[in-house]
Amino acid sequence: MATTGGLRYHRVLLKLSGEALMGTGSFGIDPEVVRVLSDELASVHALGVQLALVVGGGNIFRGVKAASAGMDRVSGDHMGMLATLINSLALQDQLEQRGVQTRVLSAIEIRQVAEPFIRRRAIRHLEKGRAIILAAGTGNPYFTTDSAAALRAMEVKAEVLLKATKVDGIYSADPKTNPDATRIDRLSYREVLERGLKVMDATAISLCMDNRLPIVVFDIRQDGNIRRVIQGEPIGSVVGE
Repeated sequence: MATTGGLRYHRVLLKLSGEALMGTGSFGIDPEVVRVLSDELASVHALGVQLALVVGGGNIFRGVKAASAGMDRVSGDHMGMLATLINSLALQDQLEQRGVQTRVLSAIEIRQVAEPFIRRRAIRHLEKGRAIILAAGTGNPYFTTDSAAALRAMEVKAEVLLKATKVDGIYSADPKTNPDATRIDRLSYREVLERGLKVMDATAISLCMDNRLPIVVFDIRQDGNIRRVIQGEPIGSVVGE
């Protein structure tokens, strides 16, 4: 791998929503979106960044939505975990086509397609220069992939949690529905919780607060933003102490 000079962060956990893989569609995976994203991830990896990914499954199945329609919540959440595995395999395929050795580690054992998540093994993969994709959330129902991202970031000793979204940071209100919403460049974990800002769920924010893990929220749709954040440019909004 290349030198790590000029980087602000050397080991990162990137949280992607399942919707980020949909493109302009309303369901599933857009191959072109995955290709473009993988190009950027490969370029970041080439800088020497140790890269861990957590991807959601909302583009395929959402347990909460299914529960609201009458499905058992636990069954729905397990289906959602399997949806994250489908997305993880799609990303793995494209990253490996770009020469990035990639391992999918799943919180639900499914050994034919993914390794079981073992913390020491995950860290060793990172140390050997492999990208890791952490699938199936925490393996437990009622916990979101945001909570999984915070947990895994702590477990693999990431320096930062990068939350990739469809907006360019954290706003005082939903900018899509409130024209008076203003962007907040920096705020504390407690402010996020007290103001009920929809950055990540409260469990994820609390876990990051307890362990002093900074969160950077930024727009994934802007080419090069992942690299810019890792190199320390003031992109998006930062949640920290």
